[in-house]
Amino acid sequence: MLTFAPGPSKVFDKLPEYFQDAFSQGILSANHRSAVFMDLYKDTESLLKQRLEIPADYKLLFTSSATENWEIISQSLVEQASFHIFSGSFGKKWFDFAQNIIPETASLKLDKNTVLEVADLTISNAFDVIAITQNETSNASQVTNETIAALAGKFPDKMLAVDTTSSMGGIYLDFKLADVWYASVQKCFGMPAGLGLLVLSPKAIAKAKSKGEYGRYNSLNFMLENAYNYQTHYTPNVLGIYLLNRVLQDMPSIWEVQAKTESRMQALEGLVDKSAALAFLVTNAKARSRTVLGVGGEEAFIKAIKQAAEKEGMQMGSGYGPLKPTSFRIANFPAITDEEFEKLIQFLESY
Repeated sequence: MLTFAPGPSKVFDKLPEYFQDAFSQGILSANHRSAVFMDLYKDTESLLKQRLEIPADYKLLFTSSATENWEIISQSLVEQASFHIFSGSFGKKWFDFAQNIIPETASLKLDKNTVLEVADLTISNAFDVIAITQNETSNASQVTNETIAALAGKFPDKMLAVDTTSSMGGIYLDFKLADVWYASVQKCFGMPAGLGLLVLSPKAIAKAKSKGEYGRYNSLNFMLENAYNYQTHYTPNVLGIYLLNRVLQDMPSIWEVQAKTESRMQALEGLVDKSAALAFLVTNAKARSRTVLGVGGEEAFIKAIKQAAEKEGMQMGSGYGPLKPTSFRIANFPAITDEEFEKLIQFLESY
């Protein structure tokens, strides 16, 4: 079954080859204190920076998932409280996690069609971290690089943390604008779930040292001490890191990836525009994700089109939460081949 679900999503077709190479090369048995692993870590970090245009002085850490990063940020980086800006369920979950750790945490919930007006935004000195969900997988909305730049410009004394779980690796992100970026690999990186990425600026690293939080399994200072030696503080997902390395080796520049992502999204948007039965979950094009398309309609029609797709060997992503019965989501991720995307287009055109 060909899946267009937005995570876990379709993996790259070359993964069986990568798996076999990992086995043949002994990577699966590599000790995470060994030279073999340290070389793998160093090379993977270098490749990620090259492919995604991440500043050279930023640091890559490996975690178990994007969700684990919520906890790390609040425990190890937030000194006062964080202020969360979101429009959907995953941004709300991040806020809830943070508030459980620091009760003074606050939030601003936007409508999914609203583009944040940074000029009108006030965030008091009670908050030292601004948390942004750049790509909201649940409702297919986004925050642009331009908005993140405006936040960085207006609040230079605050640290910016950005959730790019379903966009990193699929669009260009201007990493220099923020201090903390995180993602999981089971979306735009076209890999199985089980590996999270945490990218930190020098400002974030200095803040972690200033706070001085230690003593937990995922205390950031403990993680960083190991990362400077290209090691991890715990036995990591070595296979996942190896697979990421191979995916990055084969990945073109992020600008080439973005061009294809945008071209495909425009094709999908054109179909929805022409359909009498389908509508965008996010009607404001400026607030609409480029890597996840959310489509709404009458409940009976949505059920029927999903069933028809399955008969053609394709699985649409279900709507999320309360949107489940009246919507579906389409992942616009790089692992989907041109032939598979054309099959999807032909199906939507004919249905």
